[in-house]
Amino acid sequence: MIRTRFRKGPVTRPIALVILFVILIALCFSSIAIGTRNVSWQEILGALQGQMNTMGEAAVTMRLPRTVLAVVAGSALGLSGALMQSVTRNPLADPGILGVNIGAAFFVVIGLAWFGINQLQSYVWLAILGAGITAIFVYFISSLGLGRPTPLKFALAGAATSAALSSFTVAVVLPRNDIAGGANSWQMGGVGGATFDSIQLVLPFLLIGFLMSAVVAKKLNSLALGDDVAAGLGENVAWTRGIAWLSAVLLCGATTAICGPIGFVGLVIPHLCRLLVGVDNRWLLVFSALGGACLLLIADITGRIISRPSELSVGVVTAFIGAPFFIWIVRRQRVKEL
Repeated sequence: MIRTRFRKGPVTRPIALVILFVILIALCFSSIAIGTRNVSWQEILGALQGQMNTMGEAAVTMRLPRTVLAVVAGSALGLSGALMQSVTRNPLADPGILGVNIGAAFFVVIGLAWFGINQLQSYVWLAILGAGITAIFVYFISSLGLGRPTPLKFALAGAATSAALSSFTVAVVLPRNDIAGGANSWQMGGVGGATFDSIQLVLPFLLIGFLMSAVVAKKLNSLALGDDVAAGLGENVAWTRGIAWLSAVLLCGATTAICGPIGFVGLVIPHLCRLLVGVDNRWLLVFSALGGACLLLIADITGRIISRPSELSVGVVTAFIGAPFFIWIVRRQRVKEL
């Protein structure tokens, strides 16, 4: 019976994976080609070969790191959301809804405003620390009172924590006119201005998070059957939950450090992927990573198109997509456990 619960089209899953990968490649090319200045395929190929003889080739060269960051950040956010939902068995778990993104951003702003920290590598450590402390705090708050933590308690605790930390962040930034503009722009969440050097600084943290998630993917299937059943199957429940939670915090914190807080990717994508491939985490985590990359690319491309010649931040676009989806989940599932 354990196997049948996680079986969902063993033939269709590889096909769906190939299709999703093809969509991701197509979106990458679209991200490179679409912008304030549209470019031709010849200019794209020339830029990929290192040429910068035309304005189009120069534009492609600037969009390449932005596209790579959207793929990496989207994968991390989608995966972190899937991990949080699997660990807590909470359909509303998401780095944004639980306040983890805001906690990471708050610590970065504190370091920037009070301690004069201006190195991205330091931001990463601060963001991971802030994400971890906020995650623990939200779990502690939702555990208060009678009964075990429920999805509704998690959502309410996360919403309250997000509101409080957002207010504290504004209070820290408001008196500092020298950093207010940059800090407020960063808090909108986006992938503009990305460079390969900045991506390389956060890549080790993201790779560790990806590897840790791969280690616990199969074990999370046992946790979905209940802690007692998982322990009876020989799983170390506390270790599995801790590794998965740490992986989610690393992915979320490192992404927030370089992109700012981007919400709803970790909420929308895991739910869509469950409809496609079922609840087997060995497949779900892979599809969530690829789906998150696709969603963030779509959001970035959409933000460039609808506000030309300017552009709309990725975080704003994902909020427009995710907020109605959040309401739909609450109404459809009535915030029951996964």
